[in-house]
Amino acid sequence: MKTRAITGIFFCVVMLASMLLTQEIFAAFFTLLSIWCTYEFYGIIRNEQQRPDTFLGLTVAAVIMTTSSFYLLGYIPGKYMLLSIPLVLAIYLKALFDKRSLPFNDIAITFLGILYVILPFLSFLGLGFIQGRFQAEIPVGFMLLLWTSDTGAYLAGRSLGKHKLFERISPKKTWEGFAGGIVLALVVGYFLAQNYPILPLELWLSMAVLIACFGTLGDLVESMLKRSLNVKDSGTILPGHGGLLDRFDGLLVAAPLVYILLKFMEL
Repeated sequence: MKTRAITGIFFCVVMLASMLLTQEIFAAFFTLLSIWCTYEFYGIIRNEQQRPDTFLGLTVAAVIMTTSSFYLLGYIPGKYMLLSIPLVLAIYLKALFDKRSLPFNDIAITFLGILYVILPFLSFLGLGFIQGRFQAEIPVGFMLLLWTSDTGAYLAGRSLGKHKLFERISPKKTWEGFAGGIVLALVVGYFLAQNYPILPLELWLSMAVLIACFGTLGDLVESMLKRSLNVKDSGTILPGHGGLLDRFDGLLVAAPLVYILLKFMEL
């Protein structure tokens, strides 16, 4: 428990520092983070029936995240993001030379890693630049809402939880915990609106509900993935916590939806 607590505090400090320092550190940190999470995904999903092309998948992920980061930072024009297309085609081409009985399983799993991990991290990266220039308040607010909704769900579930949410997938999650996560996220959303007026109150509260609901869905989806593969953790890089993918499962579903919300509100 002590190791888990120390790792958790260190992890939160590093995360906040990466968002609050400079736009270059923010972009570089989450680019590297997304690539590592993709690597963990490929690692846990690989078996005899499905073998993702880890090298090409990670290369595509790196090119997408790097060119998108440079574009958002204003270093290159947007056309350079098209560089990932030849690499995407290379995944199909390589499958032609691999002597595998079910090549499309491998192709599908390779692309799934990009869609499941890279698209959400790209959305989160975009939150920092959604108003045309780097502003750390929105990604910081996103992470605070995600962490507090998890905390609220844990506390409410432990003290009040009686009705299981999806016992087959995650035996400890309850409807009471789910409600507690939403309530605490709304409270934090209110305080974010007072301290970060970059967004109006109604948007912070909308973000709170989205993150609490779909962050939980992301957690359940990753739990379903690991149960189907008989895997406990996605990795071992974080002592007491498992892998990085385990720590960002909520972001994988919530980030694209929050990005769409803010885009539709024409920020």
